[in-house]
Amino acid sequence: MAELPGSVSIREVGPRDGLQNEDPIPTEAKVRLLDALSGTGVKRIEAVSFVHPKAIPQMADADEVWQRAVKADGVRYSALVPNTRGAQRALAAGFTEIEVVVSASDTHNRRNVNRSTDESLDDIAELIDLLHGAGTQAEVIVATSFGCPYEGDVDPARVAGIVDRVVRDGADRVAFGDTTGMGTPRRVRDLLTAVRDRNAHVPVLLHFHNTRGTALANMLTALELGVTEFDASVGGLGGCPYAPGASGNLATEEAVHMLHDMGIDTGVDLAALIEAAELAERLVGGQLPSGVLRAGPRTRLTPMPS
Repeated sequence: MAELPGSVSIREVGPRDGLQNEDPIPTEAKVRLLDALSGTGVKRIEAVSFVHPKAIPQMADADEVWQRAVKADGVRYSALVPNTRGAQRALAAGFTEIEVVVSASDTHNRRNVNRSTDESLDDIAELIDLLHGAGTQAEVIVATSFGCPYEGDVDPARVAGIVDRVVRDGADRVAFGDTTGMGTPRRVRDLLTAVRDRNAHVPVLLHFHNTRGTALANMLTALELGVTEFDASVGGLGGCPYAPGASGNLATEEAVHMLHDMGIDTGVDLAALIEAAELAERLVGGQLPSGVLRAGPRTRLTPMPS
């Protein structure tokens, strides 16, 4: 096995990517969940998205949620935006880390934002300039990087070409989304190899769904390839409203549980994280997919001694 990193940074995406695929819950409940996650030791949280309420009604109260949330010291909060209007709202709210998304699959991109991939890339170039002009970092998320529910396989070379474009346009970071859980260790290796052949210097984050039960295997493969930044969602909340068959994200507590047992530091308090997952389950009113959440205390491993 390749040498593994000593630490990993997890971005908690439950408050945005998780809740957008559930029935809408009250603003107060969203604030409670966000505040609970801010107290777990997670250093990055995707707090909200600024989208049109007709597109994603679950995020209609994003401004109020963010205004009411407690901003914990040492936590980096980010917001997702689909367009210039969303970026302006995020900047007005005070965000200094903003994500924009484009799909590697043209069909998914049209279903998601009603334009082609190339049209989105043109828009993103302008958004990057807008965000940089406001002193804000711009991360580009490439959705359907490992496969598309409409088109099937996605060529890693196509994803690498998108990375070429957004890096040329000034993106600070790049993330790759496994939107419907089509990713496997082989696909992770192929994608990272294709991207790094041309843009080895660009910070990379991976976002896995667990539709086919491969999320942890994909994370391990990425770790062996030196990736140290991952998205995960409390309780395994989430999915994609515009991707048929997309089940929940990689559960944050499952990722932390595995990483800690491997001696990899995350800075996260697993007990506090499980409490947050229990809260999330109560708030959404249904059982979440996390296996760690179901397990009893005696079966939750503690970190290996360093």
